[in-house]
Amino acid sequence: MSDDKEIANTDTLTKYRVAAGISEKVLAAVSKLCVAGEKIVSICQKGDKLIEDEVSKVYRTTKLKGFSHPTTVSPASYVTPYTPLASDSEANTELQAGEPVKIQLGAQIDGFGSIVCDTILVPSKDQPQDEVVTGRSADLILATHYANELLLRLLLPPGLLASGTDEEKAKAAAVKPLTQSKITSLLERVAKTYDCNLVESTTSWLFDRNEIEGKKKIVVAPAEGTKGEGTPEVSEVWGVEVGLSLGSGKVKALPEQRSTLHRRTTNTYILKSQTARKTLSTIQNKFGHFPFSLRQLEEEGGETKYKVGVHEGVRQNVLRQYELVGDKDGAPVARLLTTVAITKNGISKLGAPPALDLSKFQSDKKIVDEEILKILEQPLSKTKAKGKNKKKKKPAKKATEAKEGDDEEESEDE
Repeated sequence: MSDDKEIANTDTLTKYRVAAGISEKVLAAVSKLCVAGEKIVSICQKGDKLIEDEVSKVYRTTKLKGFSHPTTVSPASYVTPYTPLASDSEANTELQAGEPVKIQLGAQIDGFGSIVCDTILVPSKDQPQDEVVTGRSADLILATHYANELLLRLLLPPGLLASGTDEEKAKAAAVKPLTQSKITSLLERVAKTYDCNLVESTTSWLFDRNEIEGKKKIVVAPAEGTKGEGTPEVSEVWGVEVGLSLGSGKVKALPEQRSTLHRRTTNTYILKSQTARKTLSTIQNKFGHFPFSLRQLEEEGGETKYKVGVHEGVRQNVLRQYELVGDKDGAPVARLLTTVAITKNGISKLGAPPALDLSKFQSDKKIVDEEILKILEQPLSKTKAKGKNKKKKKPAKKATEAKEGDDEEESEDE
């Protein structure tokens, strides 16, 4: 990140937090829409409308704001985000009771985006809210939860939360960061506890302004020919993802399903047709370099109108097409994605799936690995002593509210 855009900058961090607040709010609303018999395309449409409505309420003088990721709802065995078109046959796809679906979406303010993903088990319309989940579904959800909590702690830079003398802190900071193979190894131990497997090549990315796939990445259970690059550092924002499967964790392309998720690349090329150039201009103005769905273009004025432009854009590599991927065995998959900031005080969850109510999931399996348990007991950030710095929280909250209030006043003055 450039010096003036580091998360140490209060304004930058505030924009991340506002975007994250919107993402979490819409995620909660979309989760309630996911009941058996509901059509996926309808849920995605409603989710996108909610994001647009919420974004319009904040930073009213900021032109660069909107989606960091469209609403996607992925069926049980799907690994990648899925968002069908209203004009395709897949528009009739309905959610099935009991299947784990992955809901992913995000908002951005001034190019600072937060993306969240949660996995829920689709309830039937008459299912009691307090029903306890057991069996393999419980194994999958619990394994994904603990793997996520473990990964977040493994990303902490060495010595960041160390206490003691200066010498002890320096010694802790001098420890080398965990290798990505070690991270995978530790996560595998959690997965195996619940008879699950890591989804291959699940990737966590460094986030930056207008960029959700930065120069650094952590690849868990990498497939042949793939590897991660770099380690997390203070003043960085990351999108941290875990994926687990009740099958082998190996993935396969789903060629029978149309790829509807795209993204503007950093490549420049003057597209030949006027239609293609207009399409690219529309994409650039509305979505920037964040992912978008063909469904959103369809709703802008007819997907057919943009079809030629998108095709040419992909062919000339100015647009990236996200291929749909699913579990090779057709087994259920769960995913979680959290946007975090790494500060001098530790890891702060900017945008995250809701905390799991562990009382609603019962499994005959349990983590007993002492090394894993010890890591899970560690905090994500430094805790403040009771009675100290209590008054500092209120001014920070007021500052955020004041910022949003100022934006609204500026809009009214206009």
